[in-house]
Amino acid sequence: MADSGCNRGVSSSYRFSGPFVVRLLGTGLVAVGALVLVLVALVVLLGLPAAVLGVGVVLAVLAVLALGLVARRGAAVVRLDETGYRIRYVRGAGVRQAAWKQVEDAAAATIEGERCVVLRLRDGRTSTVPVGVLAVRPEVFVEDLREHLNRGHGYRAVPRRTPSPPA
Repeated sequence: MADSGCNRGVSSSYRFSGPFVVRLLGTGLVAVGALVLVLVALVVLLGLPAAVLGVGVVLAVLAVLALGLVARRGAAVVRLDETGYRIRYVRGAGVRQAAWKQVEDAAAATIEGERCVVLRLRDGRTSTVPVGVLAVRPEVFVEDLREHLNRGHGYRAVPRRTPSPPA
């Protein structure tokens, strides 16, 4: 997922992790099931025609299929490119898109028990990325973010020198 320092112009996209997607799917399935049970109760208690229940079940099946397609598609949650970043599908992310030149600094934080990276913008606003829900190790994401941010500000990487062996 992450690009190396020599790949200028290459963007990075990060998706939700598998366990997080499964948790979301489970919540969605429980909600659809609860709605079907409520519909069954309404049909029984109010004496509604069976066709109402049939339509409800068909809609529930379509909702389950839609959940599966959305989960399988795995849209990018965070995208980093040469001009800036974009965050999608994260509740409470703050600023969802900004250019690297607008970013003052990046800091690690723990918000409501979740490890996050907070990007502070020059105008005082912030963007928050919970790194635990991404399908990559947090260290890899942070390193890639740092490289994009440095390039966006025009900083060049200093080549690492290998220490010469003692004589």
